[in-house]
Amino acid sequence: MDLRRLRHFNVVAETLNFSRAAERLHIAQPALSVSIQKLENELGTKLFERTAAGVLLTAPGRAALAQARRVLYHGEQLQRSVRATVDGTAGQLRIGFVGSAIYRVIPTLIPSFRAQYPDVRLILREATSASIMGMLNEEALDLGIVRTPLLQAHGATLQTLQRDHLLLALPQDHPLVGHEQLGLRDMASEPFIMYSASDAAGLRAYAMSACEAAGFAPNVAQEATQVPTVLALVESGLGVALVPEVMRGYREPRIAYRDLPDAVAETTLAMTYVAGTESPAAQRFIEWASEQAQ
Repeated sequence: MDLRRLRHFNVVAETLNFSRAAERLHIAQPALSVSIQKLENELGTKLFERTAAGVLLTAPGRAALAQARRVLYHGEQLQRSVRATVDGTAGQLRIGFVGSAIYRVIPTLIPSFRAQYPDVRLILREATSASIMGMLNEEALDLGIVRTPLLQAHGATLQTLQRDHLLLALPQDHPLVGHEQLGLRDMASEPFIMYSASDAAGLRAYAMSACEAAGFAPNVAQEATQVPTVLALVESGLGVALVPEVMRGYREPRIAYRDLPDAVAETTLAMTYVAGTESPAAQRFIEWASEQAQ
């Protein structure tokens, strides 16, 4: 059914005057009369009757008016929803993120984005960087927030959101905690909690290269995938670890953190997406995150 004819019908029903209705609709009166006649033919009944007092709705016309207004309302809602999805102010946005993003990037970006675009439905999924890159390639995610370096081939775009240097994390009761001067070389004989070679290859390479630059190969006692898990193992007394500086303060006072002037390697949290395939909502998020990162 033609929504335009239903709009004509609604305005005539409101004014009960074809001339005034035509003026409000900005069309000629004969064209309006033809539109109403076609709607009546389609419905198989008269919607209006002309009397000496003017135009009146028929009983079928009154019944049709209530339904027509419902159809117009839902039609307008449909148009608004489609327009909002096309311009990125509504729809669904799937974002994968690594665990360490919850300490600064997620709390900074997500609440402000939701306030700006409340009709965009966010679906957040925690995963490793490698898994996020795979899901991007499979179009199971629209965007990712990953930890670099990635050490894997990919065709995605990476945009830095946060830069981190290494911190040393030790159990609070570790004998070296009280030392005023502490370098990474002092950890050469300590057991290390290291990142998984299969699930966190980039961060592992980042930590291993820092130890190598300090002149030793770390004694790996345990492995874990996510940074919070690494810190939980440190807290348990199973070893020391190198973690991004954004983790400072996490699990204090049970963990002691120390800056390492001799560890100069840098890791980043980066937004990643496959350029040219972004949804309108993803484009909005990319623009928003870029502004916030700057």
